[in-house]
Amino acid sequence: MGFSTIAIHAGNEPDIATGAVSVPIYQTSTFAQESLGVNKGYEYARTKNPTRTALERNIAALEGAKHGFAFASGMAAIDTTLRLLKSGDHVILGDNTYGGTFRLFDRILSNYGIEFDLVNTSDAADLEPAFKPNTKMVFVETPTNPVMTVTDLAAVSNIAHAHGAKVVCDNTFLSPYFQRPIEHGVDIVVHSTTKYLNGHSDSVGGFVALNDDKDAEWIGFVQNSAGAILSPFDSFLVLRGTKTLSVRMEAHDKNGRMVANFLAEHPRVQQVHYPGLTSHPQHEIAKRQQSGFGGMVSFETGSLDNAKKVASSVKLCTLGESLGGVESLMCHPASMTHASVPAERRAALGITDGLLRMSVGIEDIEDILSDLDQAL
Repeated sequence: MGFSTIAIHAGNEPDIATGAVSVPIYQTSTFAQESLGVNKGYEYARTKNPTRTALERNIAALEGAKHGFAFASGMAAIDTTLRLLKSGDHVILGDNTYGGTFRLFDRILSNYGIEFDLVNTSDAADLEPAFKPNTKMVFVETPTNPVMTVTDLAAVSNIAHAHGAKVVCDNTFLSPYFQRPIEHGVDIVVHSTTKYLNGHSDSVGGFVALNDDKDAEWIGFVQNSAGAILSPFDSFLVLRGTKTLSVRMEAHDKNGRMVANFLAEHPRVQQVHYPGLTSHPQHEIAKRQQSGFGGMVSFETGSLDNAKKVASSVKLCTLGESLGGVESLMCHPASMTHASVPAERRAALGITDGLLRMSVGIEDIEDILSDLDQAL
């Protein structure tokens, strides 16, 4: 079946009891049991809930995975995935990773004996020497947040597997519509469903997709034991969102390309980060492993004052954190999403005080460009 068909129908069978076409919101904490040890597959809502089960089947199918688990946030999904590690294990972490992921490693996991090194995973030559005897995992984002660096997933997976390490990919920026990391050798895919999968800026959630049965059993155990589950209502909202994922992503991609080209030609913009531009250093890799380039664009204004001027002057575009909704959003990574990353580290990665990140929405492109033009 095609992607759109899977998005609409996987996990979305009509309700057996009522025939409802949309999966109901099973807003219950517990389930009646027929007798001791006999139930209909559900006992307690932290362990399983039919609405969440439908969503887990849906997104797992979209990622081409056997197993899927929905969480209360993207960070909860990442945290649970990292519980596959043990004290003394080492992780190679993409150096240009989301600030929240860096904070989790730097401020929390390091207290429990998890070692990590920041590595430029976009260059395979930098990756090979970073492996240690205790390296168990390589964690990458591609494209990265916010400077849109692309990692060759097949190359990284081949190198990691040769060293006996698993590969985890945060696929939030592209969604499975434009990129399916498992097809390129990645072992585990994580998402913030808050973003494109939900697509309407009205739900916070996360997801883990994978094929390995043993790892899936452990992740499911942690999901139930630690309890950072996605609620029935949020599961319903994300399940609604995935039904239109293909049409939304096409619109985001179309507008994203036009915004990137507009900014690349604007005299007040010094640099544009967008893998769809031929000037992007990993453009050819992106073309090979992605079926589109998406709606995330970052651009350099040259100074903090310039960034403040643009951010305070946009009218259609909203200044705020998050991304992937139908509306256009703009953020200042250095003071918002990546404030937890040390200033010298941000500077080395190109996350300057003049950098702005834009989540290009699906409004009429003429209105988006007009807003940017007057703000610049």
